[in-house]
Amino acid sequence: MSWIVFYKLLAIFIAVAIGWFVGRMRWLGGETAGGSGGDPARVLSSAAFYIFVPALLFRTTARVDFASLPWLTLSAFFVPVLLMIIGVYGVQRWRGAAPANRPCPACRPSPPASATPAGGRAAGGRRVGESGLAVHITVVSLHALIILTVLTTLVELDLARAQAGTGLLQTLKLTVRNTVIHPVVLPVVAGLAWNALGLPLPAVLDEVLQMLGTAVVPLCLVLIGMSLAYYGWPSRWRGAVSLALLKLFALPTLVLLLAHWGLGLSGQPLAVIVMMAALPVGSNALIFAQRYQTREAETTAAIVISTLLFALTAPLWLALLSRVG
Repeated sequence: MSWIVFYKLLAIFIAVAIGWFVGRMRWLGGETAGGSGGDPARVLSSAAFYIFVPALLFRTTARVDFASLPWLTLSAFFVPVLLMIIGVYGVQRWRGAAPANRPCPACRPSPPASATPAGGRAAGGRRVGESGLAVHITVVSLHALIILTVLTTLVELDLARAQAGTGLLQTLKLTVRNTVIHPVVLPVVAGLAWNALGLPLPAVLDEVLQMLGTAVVPLCLVLIGMSLAYYGWPSRWRGAVSLALLKLFALPTLVLLLAHWGLGLSGQPLAVIVMMAALPVGSNALIFAQRYQTREAETTAAIVISTLLFALTAPLWLALLSRVG
């Protein structure tokens, strides 16, 4: 692994360590993680969920040029991602892992684009050059749009199923309402509407949205460290390790199989989407867990474990891609 990737990963862990130290010292207040209004980690998570992530999503969807997108490459990436999300969700529902008043905890196995580790982005750009970087940016741009919308729908469906209790129609109505009027989905819908009208973003508005969007990654990294300080490590490691292994091995394997042997992709587009699929669990998964108050410690552990293991798994995937060609 190149030194630039090592330094990027080191920077990530330093940011996480700063968050852990701040949380450990209780500089932002809050003696316990469970008290109402006394958990600074939840406050930061809410700030990301209601301010920074919506700004990123609106700007992305308002600016994306759908006519020029490489749809074959995007399908090779997003089809396996969505299949894995729905598959893990179905297994968790079948096992009865979700409490009656909580969403299914499986609704967070894949990282939103805004949570893609900086080290992974650097590795992608360094490995595949400028043309491959164009594919990478395209996938990143649509990652949040597609993944966050699907995850929100699944979570709100769980909650509507638990709250409605009067039949399928009311459950669907409640799901649609809570999904659309949502700090994740609403800016996506608004951005798509703006895009459809063909209106350019005013320079000042675009600058504000860009400034807010760039805060997502550092905020999430600090949030991971604070969550470690407040929630600690999970008492059982099976769930966290399983999520890490699914993300580091199962997902890139599915992407490789579909992209290369199913759709005939090769070269830089193949390398980019496989390496993106092989990135660690994203930090926005923690924002979802905190938003719906389910398994915060397990999610934090999955992020940390998968990021540590990425230093070992990334060279393996790069070597395999060089053999595949």
